[in-house]
Amino acid sequence: MLKLKLKNRHKHLLALIKENKFRLFLAMVCMLVIAVASSATAFLVKPVLDDIFFNKDTTMLKIIPVVVVLIYLLRGLGMYGQDYLMNYVGENVIKDLRNDLYNRIQDLPIAFFHKEQTGVLMSRITNDVNIIKAMVSTAVTGSLKDSFTIVGLTFVIFYRDWKMALFAFVVLPIAFFPVVEFGRRVRRISTGCQEAMADLSSFLHETFAGNKIVKAFGMESYEKKRFFNKTLDLFKLEMKAVIARSLSSPIMEFIGGLGIAFIIWYGGYKVITGSSTAGTFFSFMAAVLMLYDPVKKLSGLNNAVQQGLAAADRVFDIMEMESDIKERKDPITIKRGPHRVTFANVYFKYDDVMVLKDINLDVKAGQVLALVGMSGGGKTSLVNLIPRFYDVTQGAIRIDGMDIRDVSISSLRDQMGIVTQEPILFNDSIKNNITYGKRNATDKEIFKAAEAAYAYDFIQNFPNKFDTNIGELGGRLSGGEKQRICIARALLKDAPILILDEATSSLDAEAEMLVQKALENLMKGRTTFVIAHRLSTIDYADRIVVIVNGRVEEEGKQEELISMQGEFFKLYQMQYSNDKG
Repeated sequence: MLKLKLKNRHKHLLALIKENKFRLFLAMVCMLVIAVASSATAFLVKPVLDDIFFNKDTTMLKIIPVVVVLIYLLRGLGMYGQDYLMNYVGENVIKDLRNDLYNRIQDLPIAFFHKEQTGVLMSRITNDVNIIKAMVSTAVTGSLKDSFTIVGLTFVIFYRDWKMALFAFVVLPIAFFPVVEFGRRVRRISTGCQEAMADLSSFLHETFAGNKIVKAFGMESYEKKRFFNKTLDLFKLEMKAVIARSLSSPIMEFIGGLGIAFIIWYGGYKVITGSSTAGTFFSFMAAVLMLYDPVKKLSGLNNAVQQGLAAADRVFDIMEMESDIKERKDPITIKRGPHRVTFANVYFKYDDVMVLKDINLDVKAGQVLALVGMSGGGKTSLVNLIPRFYDVTQGAIRIDGMDIRDVSISSLRDQMGIVTQEPILFNDSIKNNITYGKRNATDKEIFKAAEAAYAYDFIQNFPNKFDTNIGELGGRLSGGEKQRICIARALLKDAPILILDEATSSLDAEAEMLVQKALENLMKGRTTFVIAHRLSTIDYADRIVVIVNGRVEEEGKQEELISMQGEFFKLYQMQYSNDKG
């Protein structure tokens, strides 16, 4: 099973490489030129020695230097061509692979992002893909070039002395043994190095993003120590890889030295006895010495290939991951307009824990439904099922009578506007953040959305107004300002179904008042689900639902629920006494 899986992964990589087949062909032509030039260099040793130095041939003295210049010119042009073309292919393949990986990650469900660390995913796209680049552009290039060179030089040594050549090829398989053995070790250790690097990336992301808390609690020394320990672990793994990579070449060097020593003894004996010429021997010797060099290089290239394969495994682990959220082959497309949302006997399980149980709700078009209850009761899980961030375990959610699993995911989410407790903004201009769900919006539409969100005035106070960059996660704005930008974004999208997940709970009284006004503008005419922490902010709701331990315990208007003196009444009393105190 694993072999088939790996084979499919390699097929994917080969398909990406195949897209550049014309440049690959030209690169291989350049490599053949290099191989022929290298072989010709060894071949010319015999006429140089025998014809020029021993036979004193003046004609050859004029011809051979010109030939040597031409050979090295061709070799130089070939080297430039293959280097440029193969690096182009490598960079292009990695660009496509990186795009495919990011594309796959973006298509995976919310549950995937909750389980995976952000830093680890970043490491897969940057570090692991870069290691594959080294395999594709450098190792594959070197392997092909050295293989062509080996073939050319093999022809030369067999042509010069086939008996000595046979002995050289007895030594070569022995020299290849450390290449294979150490290659296995490099691949195994490389996987550990990549995992350690991913862990380090995740650690950096967390400590940089949470730097305010690190400083507030005086934990700088603690985090430094943790970082030093992680870099020490990475250092130990890297040194194991260095040992495995470094040992293969010296062992090959020694085995090759034994072969060359024998060739010197045997070839020298033949020259002394007169059965061979000095030119033939030195031409053979030059070819053998040149032959061992690409063979040694293949050892280093094999290490790069093994590291690349280990990185490819980590990348394809993500790319081959299946999404839990499946779409029908012929999904229904929902058109924009008022929508009725119905929960029918809905159950939802997350990590083997039943979070929602037997939820039955019917929210008519344009109604506002408030969801209240203690933290961990299942309110957020309930609203996350509507845009299919997760799928129900049992039962169904229907929009206008259609099961949302029969609807195309893109058209379903096009009906949704979402404002969360934690404002999610991007390191971009205010304008681009507001138009995030509607990139083709006109300036008039943007200004109107900002005004309705009570954001226009504070935006105008910035020197660059709507073109002001707000920093990472909107760091240059206050909490209330960030939330109003999020509301303007939802207003501009103008979606008929609205989900507000504790949109005002983290704000102070003044900011909450402005945001609440903006939300009232946002909710007009929309089917709205409001998760509320402060009960005072939901007196406008058409209906309030109290969720306790994943079940609907009470349902009705605020006055009705208070008169029942049940779960809602307890929450109301708790908040009222806190506010009074």
